[in-house]
Amino acid sequence: MHAIRLHAFGPAGNLSYERTDDPVPAPGQVRVAVAAAGVHVLDTAIRAGHRGPLPELPELPTVPGREVAGTVESLGEGVARTWLGRRVVAHLGFRPGGYAELAVTEVGRLHDIPANLDFAQAVAMIGTGRTALGILQFADLDKDSVAVVLAAAGGIGTLLVQYAKNAGATVIGLAGGPDKTARVGANGADLAVDYTAPGWSDRVGAFLGGRRATVVFDGVGGAAAREAVRLLDPAGGRHLVHGWSGEGLHDGSPYLVEGVSQQVLGPVMMSRAGGPDPVRTLELRSLAEAAAGRLVPAVQRFPLSAAADAHRALESRLTTGKVVLEP
Repeated sequence: MHAIRLHAFGPAGNLSYERTDDPVPAPGQVRVAVAAAGVHVLDTAIRAGHRGPLPELPELPTVPGREVAGTVESLGEGVARTWLGRRVVAHLGFRPGGYAELAVTEVGRLHDIPANLDFAQAVAMIGTGRTALGILQFADLDKDSVAVVLAAAGGIGTLLVQYAKNAGATVIGLAGGPDKTARVGANGADLAVDYTAPGWSDRVGAFLGGRRATVVFDGVGGAAAREAVRLLDPAGGRHLVHGWSGEGLHDGSPYLVEGVSQQVLGPVMMSRAGGPDPVRTLELRSLAEAAAGRLVPAVQRFPLSAAADAHRALESRLTTGKVVLEP
């Protein structure tokens, strides 16, 4: 098979498109003919040598990627033959291997793909979608809410805007540049604002006419986040932090405000999801929302062979929606 391999941590150019051995499913595993592999900002951090929330960096050489969708084409010992030929999507967990024509995973991680979703949409919902729904557990949105969404043209931001609008909230979508803000407006935001333009927060304040934001969804950090937090209602406004792309993936960012800011990834999110397997609970909810048409992921596709270009574009914040590699 062909796969993307990383032999040394470093820049995106270290990702190479190579021919390598086909993976063999172990007992309890399946092999998937990959039609779409998700690319996450965490992938770019790991590639550069930063483990982020992972317990450790992968052993090199490695095939990156932890989200795949495709068709089951081989079974490990003990797996029911009814899985053969099914369209499935899976998050691989901490084990990489998704940037490839073939990937193996435990059968318990699989989900059938709803008939009205394509492979790229399914892979967007299994990772990005589940994260968006996990974040939304903390938002309590209704018709009286005013939601400010940073990085509103991104994979998570696109879904947050849609969900907030479905809940009846007033939605302010922030994105960088006219092309991205146009997408945010087309996605349903009541106001789409370029947060790289001077005075953008004054424009938001004028639009709200004295109302204050009740929640800020923040996957960016940095100056834009600090300015957005100033828009919050001082009596009960919430700053939900789910990423730090503007300041790097780290804790203790200086824009966090005691009593207002809450970091909602990881164990905090899982404790809210409930069920015997909280991750799977969120994955099932995510796929159900997409199947019902209530959430429609935006996808930007790259060929598998262009994984390095996909990483460069994501790191340069030149992408919109969920970045997906297609073999």
